[in-house]
Amino acid sequence: MKIVSAIIKPFKLDDVREALSDIGINGMTVCEVKGFGRQKGHTELYRGAEYVVDYIPKVKLDIAIDDDRVDQVIDTIIDAARTGKIGDGKIFVTNLENAVRIRTSESGPSAL
Repeated sequence: MKIVSAIIKPFKLDDVREALSDIGINGMTVCEVKGFGRQKGHTELYRGAEYVVDYIPKVKLDIAIDDDRVDQVIDTIIDAARTGKIGDGKIFVTNLENAVRIRTSESGPSAL
């Protein structure tokens, strides 16, 4: 089992969710996060004053899946989240040692 963590632009969340749903991925955790990469923030103008925004708002998705679906999920996220501009995001894949469904005590892949 793996956890696919994707950090994407907030306005792409619905597109990514729909695309993942189309391939049969129905469960995910979504968090609003802030951060920066190569963008290194930006400058905004508010009431005539300029100020620097160091952290850009993003959305982080965590999706627990079987090993055989990893490439399909990654490709789907890339296709749905890509704008072609800086700040499109990143995808990280980590090993998931175990998962347990609290309601039924199922564990392993059946808990996903």
